[in-house]
Amino acid sequence: MTSNISDNLSNVRTRFAPSPTGPLNPGGVRTALFSYLFAKRYGGSLILRIEDTDIERSKKEWEQDIFESMKWLGLVWDEGPDYDNQSKYIGEYGPYRQSERKEIYAKYLKKLVEEEKAYYCFCSKEELESYKQYAMSQGLPPVYPGKCRDLDQATIQKYLDEKRPFLIRFKTPKGQKITFNDAVRGKVEFDSTLLGDFSLSKGFDNPLYNFVVVIDDYEMKITDVVRGEDHISNTPKQILLQEALGLSKVRYAHLPLILNEKRQKLSKRDNVLPISAYKKEGYFPEALNNFVALLGWNPGTEKEIFSLEQLTKEFSVEKIQKAGAIFNPQKLDWLNGFYIRQKPLKELARLCIPYLEERGLIKKNEKMIRPEDELLPEVSYSIIATGENIFEDYLENAIALYKERLKKLSEIGDLVDFLFAGILEYPAEMLKWKKMTDYQELADSLNKTLELLSAIEEKDFIKENLEKILLDEAGKMPDRGFLLWPMRVALTGKMNSAGPIDIAAVLGKQRTVKRIEDAISKTRSVK
Repeated sequence: MTSNISDNLSNVRTRFAPSPTGPLNPGGVRTALFSYLFAKRYGGSLILRIEDTDIERSKKEWEQDIFESMKWLGLVWDEGPDYDNQSKYIGEYGPYRQSERKEIYAKYLKKLVEEEKAYYCFCSKEELESYKQYAMSQGLPPVYPGKCRDLDQATIQKYLDEKRPFLIRFKTPKGQKITFNDAVRGKVEFDSTLLGDFSLSKGFDNPLYNFVVVIDDYEMKITDVVRGEDHISNTPKQILLQEALGLSKVRYAHLPLILNEKRQKLSKRDNVLPISAYKKEGYFPEALNNFVALLGWNPGTEKEIFSLEQLTKEFSVEKIQKAGAIFNPQKLDWLNGFYIRQKPLKELARLCIPYLEERGLIKKNEKMIRPEDELLPEVSYSIIATGENIFEDYLENAIALYKERLKKLSEIGDLVDFLFAGILEYPAEMLKWKKMTDYQELADSLNKTLELLSAIEEKDFIKENLEKILLDEAGKMPDRGFLLWPMRVALTGKMNSAGPIDIAAVLGKQRTVKRIEDAISKTRSVK
């Protein structure tokens, strides 16, 4: 991965290396997605490596969350923990958990110490903090001043015999310019003096981030590292370690920061959910992939809808922007709404059923067949509020009312709850259209609606007939709201809903007539 994409892109091996210290979030997914796309774009491999050296914060539950979220998104890794049995590995460069690679790290640490490229540091936490505070008070970079850099061997052995805790520090060359060519930002340069002698490990058993990633990238033959901009400051340290150990270098692409809508760095306060929560809320994996891909990558066209396959074909690092990417939840909702509308109605209804069940609106019947055709078994449900049996066609018709405005599946319960209700609870005053002068006009409207609906045969109670009859009558009134508004509220108990004629067609004659009668009863109490 270089600024010239055609340079040496054979045998590409990228890695996604999350820490299991929390659930996978959109920022992590972007790194995983871009690494996946880059690898697949050039026929390479994606390696999943679990960076669990932070023993206190790493948890198996978060590791499992990473696995499940990536598989749900379709970001399947070529090497790493096995999909079905995470105690095993896919690939020949494992283990792929850092906690299981300590012997490998110790070998390289000892090599650096023996070659005097790293050294023991016996300074206490209090001393280190005082050095840091003093440097900052002088306007200097808060780097380690090198007190233990030139300890003689006798002193080192004495402290080791006393079992003093120690760090292993890298002996950073002074006054050296470290440059690398970032695929997104071009040439980047650092002064080694500003890095100080950074820590590699606490003792020999607790290696730290900048050291272990260098070893892992080399041992796992990683060629290209895609990661967030916040890692740029780590890159010169890792390059120095690669040079000190004589390891092959990798190519880097640092992704722009993800910002909130105020163009500030995204934080937990910005209501960004873990991927598992987006899944639970009823977002689709294709919507999340599409949304995350556009956080910093610009296809160079007006096109905004991409499948994972299309992203793989069109992705290139040259089109990753340097400026921060805005996390816009409304854009995610828009994309998810698009993918919702692409689903066949039957499939969408079945996806919505768990949300209706969780909302306490319906429950699945154990065994039920459609009564008019006993030879055709079909899944059926019952409305919890009334005990009434319904079939999937009723659910499909209910979902169809809101398919065009649905942004996520978890919204469906609040939108269609009235279709699964018994007696609706709402104030009688809500029935009155804003242009009505008294409740007699309301009563006349509801009675007229009841008369018209009652006259329609059950088999003819369909949208086309309802439109003709009701709209003809509504056209005779001062405006259509005189007829349609009271009907809407009577059928839904809400001020905002789908159109009353569409709702009546879903409810059917019996339920519709019953709700109009209930509304008429309500008006009697306010006359």
